[in-house]
Amino acid sequence: MEILAPVFGIFTSFILLYYLSSLNRSNIYLALFFLCCNLVVMVYFGLHYSKIEFWEGICFVHFLPLSFLLGPSLFFYIKYTLSNNKAFQPIDLLHLFPAVFVAINCLPFTTLPLEVKTRMAHEIVNYTEDYRLNFWWATFEQLLYGRSIHVMLYAVLSIVYFFWNKRQVLKAFGVLPSNHVIIQRWFFSLLFLQVLIAGTSLGHMITLYFKPFLILGIPSVELFSESHFFRICGGGFFIQNFILFLYPKILYGNISYSVDLEEENTFQKIKSSIAKPLKNGIETLEITNAIQQYLVTTPFIKKDFTLSQMSFDLKITERVLSTYFNKELNKTFGEWKNDLRINYACDLIENGMAQKITIEAISAEVGFVSRSKFIDAFKERKGVTPSTYIKERKSTGA
Repeated sequence: MEILAPVFGIFTSFILLYYLSSLNRSNIYLALFFLCCNLVVMVYFGLHYSKIEFWEGICFVHFLPLSFLLGPSLFFYIKYTLSNNKAFQPIDLLHLFPAVFVAINCLPFTTLPLEVKTRMAHEIVNYTEDYRLNFWWATFEQLLYGRSIHVMLYAVLSIVYFFWNKRQVLKAFGVLPSNHVIIQRWFFSLLFLQVLIAGTSLGHMITLYFKPFLILGIPSVELFSESHFFRICGGGFFIQNFILFLYPKILYGNISYSVDLEEENTFQKIKSSIAKPLKNGIETLEITNAIQQYLVTTPFIKKDFTLSQMSFDLKITERVLSTYFNKELNKTFGEWKNDLRINYACDLIENGMAQKITIEAISAEVGFVSRSKFIDAFKERKGVTPSTYIKERKSTGA
């Protein structure tokens, strides 16, 4: 039965990745974080509860680099939820260095024949509990300490970044976003659970290999015993899988961290939540103003941006919007959407983005599902391909 919790967590992570990543790109990192967490739990289960030598050999050491992805993926999620720029920065690749280091460092063990690894894993887990295996640069024991310290350092880094960003927002706008409190509770819930799990793991390792100590008068051999260690760590990951459902705006919504300078009263919020009915007398200027305000958030760069989504967001019926595009703008919704995307791509190119990422990355950044569709739409509107446009801008010094 214990295996059901991580399986459910892996299922949840794929839901986040498949359905919600297009709504908010930071959800990609949340999905990766949940996926890594639950794979780590399954590794624990395979090592200590399956009692199957084959799975002990598979789970032993091989998945250790995953533990060094927990901190970075959680930090990326927090950073890119708060940041206006959702594009992954090349410098962020440095955060993945510890995981790569661990994967390479463990090659002396992971490249051994499976039967040899299985025999060693079974003996260590069930009898000796001696994790002092020698790899290339760091022992297995040192890596076990390191993974807990690594997660705790990233938790501190995430908290520092959160409060730094909070000061920046207050300095720029003088007010915090309306969803600041719920986002803070959500972030801190995740960070607390990770610190609790990592701290318990670190305490267990120190107690196992060093002299016992006291915490608030409680001996470490009792506080960090093997039974408490598995209960706290397993319980922490179990709670984490279900705590997401206590935050429905996080799970189901496109929650963003942006300041609404025009705070609505209760009556206005209720009124704005009701879709405007189709009226013959609805004014074109009213729709134009609504769309202009709506475009400030650049919703058109989302891959799944549709007329239905726009209708839902603006509380204006699809029929009214479709009539507006066809009669007032003399174009379809799709043409209008691609016009905005191509103009946005041109802005990125002129701001030097083409020097940092590929054309394919730019096409994804502005919402196109493929490079070819982006090139076709670009050439149709600008008369040249994106690569030619980039070269022309370079030659003119623009």
